[in-house]
Amino acid sequence: MKPADNLPNALPNALPNALPNDEDRVPPAGNNFASLDLPEELERAIDDLGFTSCTPVQLEVLPHSLDGKDIIAQAQTGTGKTAAFLISIITYDLENPEVEPRPPGTPFALIIAPTRELVMQIAADAESLAAHTDIRIACIVGGIDYDKQKQLMQKHVDIIVATPGRLLDFCRSRIINLSQVESLVIDEADRMLSMGFIPDVKSIIRQTPPKERRQTQLFSATFSYDIRQLAASWTLDPVNIAIEPEQVAVDSVNQLVYLTTESDKFKMLYNLIHVQNIERAIVFVNRRDQTRILESKLYQYGFKTGLLTGEVPQKKRIRTLEDFKSGKIEILVATDVAGRGIHVDDISHVINYNLPEDPEDYVHRIGRTGRAGAAGTSISLVCESDVFMLPAIEELLGEPIVCEQPFDEYLTDLPEPTRARRKQDALPPPRRGRRPRR
Repeated sequence: MKPADNLPNALPNALPNALPNDEDRVPPAGNNFASLDLPEELERAIDDLGFTSCTPVQLEVLPHSLDGKDIIAQAQTGTGKTAAFLISIITYDLENPEVEPRPPGTPFALIIAPTRELVMQIAADAESLAAHTDIRIACIVGGIDYDKQKQLMQKHVDIIVATPGRLLDFCRSRIINLSQVESLVIDEADRMLSMGFIPDVKSIIRQTPPKERRQTQLFSATFSYDIRQLAASWTLDPVNIAIEPEQVAVDSVNQLVYLTTESDKFKMLYNLIHVQNIERAIVFVNRRDQTRILESKLYQYGFKTGLLTGEVPQKKRIRTLEDFKSGKIEILVATDVAGRGIHVDDISHVINYNLPEDPEDYVHRIGRTGRAGAAGTSISLVCESDVFMLPAIEELLGEPIVCEQPFDEYLTDLPEPTRARRKQDALPPPRRGRRPRR
């Protein structure tokens, strides 16, 4: 156990994992990581990654989380929140070495996130930040590698990053023991709620030490009444931080809305990609069947395309994302399974082929570009059926979105496709009717 485990439960106002001294860390001067007095191993990793200045959420979170305080933060993906909670977790481990080794499968830190892609991205970021340490990180997700993940839990592990379902399975099978968790992070809490994971998350948290004996950090892009109630029950005297969605979405992303018809949408999409010379973009579609059709049509017109939906097998989804990151895929056609937690550098455009039915998904979609303050562009193709979603999106953003008529060059007639339909995209033969009775 670490020294924190020896503190009495009778200290309700003191977190067990506060730093040894009583002085709060000062906010980084000039947004600089160097003034945070981080461990040398962590500073080297941050330098290796090329980070120098804190993002707004890091600037707000780190002075408090490094002092062991609970955090409730409103911040969406792309703001640097992942690095914020990982830096505080890694710092705590380096500054509080173990007194006794923990049993296999018994982490000191647990990070829960709603999707496999987000979990895998957080784990990869953790590996990068812990590169100069001996901290062991395990990624626990459903759908793949059950036996491999089980074998990992037979060894020493420091940080577990997990989706709720697989984690709960391993806990019930006594493969993972959460009784010594000292740092708990709940990421994308609103997404957990919308995906129905909250009962699993509650079961998981009950297996960790009480909130008086752990640090809890909860991050959510939006805070409904239900999320606020959960946050209050899981944290102790938390520091509340708000990085408003509109600050991120509007300031760093140029939002364009073109009015069109359903019949002209594909023509507009094709011409937009050609006229603007778009080389790395995500095109969001609401329904899986429409996603398959659109990706197939773009492929026939010569684009390097990939498909990302919930029905794509996990191993293929991982391969598709790797190809997108490497540039083998230029246009990724996706449902909202890619709306959160996909971190790919230099995505220049997000195109909403359909406006999402949930206005919060609009913010998460366009957050795939313009990440961490970089410039990006979102383009929404709004037809007669999409226009009814605009008021709710504008209400969430807190300002109107200007709608424009498309330029003539975006309505140029399509050329002939340059490729034949791929074999796997061929339509199935029509079903035969019932054989007539004799």
